[in-house]
Amino acid sequence: MTNEEKKSLAEELLRQKAKELGRLPRKDDFDEPTRSRIKAFLGPWPRALEAAGLKEPRPVAEKTVKRKKSAAKCKNQAVSAKQKLERRRARSEGAKASSTDETK
Repeated sequence: MTNEEKKSLAEELLRQKAKELGRLPRKDDFDEPTRSRIKAFLGPWPRALEAAGLKEPRPVAEKTVKRKKSAAKCKNQAVSAKQKLERRRARSEGAKASSTDETK
């Protein structure tokens, strides 16, 4: 059985239980092995319910998106600053080596 098939089976188990209960299934509605399998293939319980189409996906907060972009920008700037520093060191070492050669 492929991972996609296992994921589909986990989603179907959730949908069947929701239909049977007439409400969103809770973790306690499943035995431990079944609950573990569902979580293994669909992630945390709220995300599993979303994957099965039983719950609306949570909206991604605009702040979260901005923070991720800002973090990526900071990381890129840090890498860029490090590269500049390495270039300066290489140039200064090259200049020192050429001045040493001229004095000999």
